[in-house]
Amino acid sequence: MKIAKIETYLLSDQLEESFFFSQWAYSERRICIVKVSTECGIIGWGEGYGPADVLEAGIKLLQPMLIGKNPLEQEAIWFDLYRKTLDYARRGILVASISAIDLALWDIKGKTFGQPVSVLLGGRHRKQILPYATGLYFSQGENLASRLAQEAVSYIEQGFRAIKMKVGFTPEQDLINVREVRKAIGPDTKLMVDANHAYSLREATELCRKIEPYDIGWFEEPISPEFHQQYQQLRTKTSIPIAGGECEYLRYGHHELLKNNSVDILQIDICSAGGLTEAKRIAALASTYGVEIIPHTWGTGIAFHAALHFIANLEPVPGRLFPPDFYIEYDRTSNGIRDKLTSPCICMKDGYIDVPSRPGLGFEVDEDVLAYYSLPAQNGKKVS
Repeated sequence: MKIAKIETYLLSDQLEESFFFSQWAYSERRICIVKVSTECGIIGWGEGYGPADVLEAGIKLLQPMLIGKNPLEQEAIWFDLYRKTLDYARRGILVASISAIDLALWDIKGKTFGQPVSVLLGGRHRKQILPYATGLYFSQGENLASRLAQEAVSYIEQGFRAIKMKVGFTPEQDLINVREVRKAIGPDTKLMVDANHAYSLREATELCRKIEPYDIGWFEEPISPEFHQQYQQLRTKTSIPIAGGECEYLRYGHHELLKNNSVDILQIDICSAGGLTEAKRIAALASTYGVEIIPHTWGTGIAFHAALHFIANLEPVPGRLFPPDFYIEYDRTSNGIRDKLTSPCICMKDGYIDVPSRPGLGFEVDEDVLAYYSLPAQNGKKVS
């Protein structure tokens, strides 16, 4: 078996209404996915996390290193790509490009052996995973706190048991928003906050003190990802668990968070940190520190399926007869690509999502949807 072709697709969904968070606004969802084809006709799909146009350029740069290789030897391929880009790409977009390719190779491997990727990773510790709804972004208009509260209630009505909301506006406005959301959803729904590294240590400490009474499940990226020691200091100043890691790359970046005691929860992004191959190594590293992993997940059904398989394989720390639920991030912001590109559809039942049991990553890509959202042209009617 040999890799015969690497194809990239830039996908774009223009949003009817923009939304924003502490760093920038979204008026478009733009995503890069990759299709890896073998000489025997088996196809794998992958996705990278980062600026889509730059990701595409990164994948094209790596393409000559892949043609003719055996896709089943994904660890050897991973190391070859890493070694040949090490001098200029120890972090950032090329690691995300390697991640996209790595997911596609795992998809091929599963399809080749007729097994789900979670089994090939070493087996499933769980068959169901608890999703939390990521939403409650900022938008223009009056009564923001009231609108966020209404949105939160809509997620509970859909069956979610946990919700993550954005903070990072100002500590004063964040307090108003958190208070109104908690009041609307009641005490039994888990509530997390995410600042996208908007605050200084002083501001993050202030906000923690303001929102501690509202039973916050974790505070995600309170401070710039550059300041590992400040993360550690913040942990000593609050009872709220501190989460981070989506801006780190490879086992080396995540090790900095771990050895500095920076986080209670490590948030690997599989589509940027090095793919499933490297995420498996990061998980082993985190287990030696006794740190919980809840991956950051953002993009299409490709990324979501990869996260399901990865989480299914995570060892419970500590192990016990009745282990706690493991969480997966489920983005609920507007994204037609996420909702329509892959099938079967992602379905939540009784608050949980089943780990896919089909071979590979467990989905098919709808070629009509792929063609519709692909740049530069988006022609025809929307796919329903």
